[in-house]
Amino acid sequence: VQLQASGGGLVQAGGSLRLSCAASDPILSNYHLGWFRQAPGKEREFVTAISWREGNTLYSESVKGRFKISRDVAKEMVNLQMNSLQPEDTAVYYCAVRQNRYRTPLTALRAQYDFWGQGTQVTVSS
Repeated sequence: VQLQASGGGLVQAGGSLRLSCAASDPILSNYHLGWFRQAPGKEREFVTAISWREGNTLYSESVKGRFKISRDVAKEMVNLQMNSLQPEDTAVYYCAVRQNRYRTPLTALRAQYDFWGQGTQVTVSS
């Protein structure tokens, strides 16, 4: 599965951005779609994930209440609405697919994700 992320950019603190991620191949019902981010000099960290079939979601504590993940089943896309952005949200954002072969719950573990997009830069100025 190839993933193409888009929608990054420069925004002032308190502003909003919407990221999108499109898949090149059909997303199967057991798949999970996730967003991770990596700031300069830091490890790639989990942001949020959604189950393709049920639409269940999981958020990191740092974005809960500000970010919202959603899926567009018809377009096979996953979106990330980011509100109340802060300078600490500055990072390259990556979308990822977890094939979830064993039908386990959503996870924040980076190693569990099988395919990754190329990333899109989000910069929040103070």
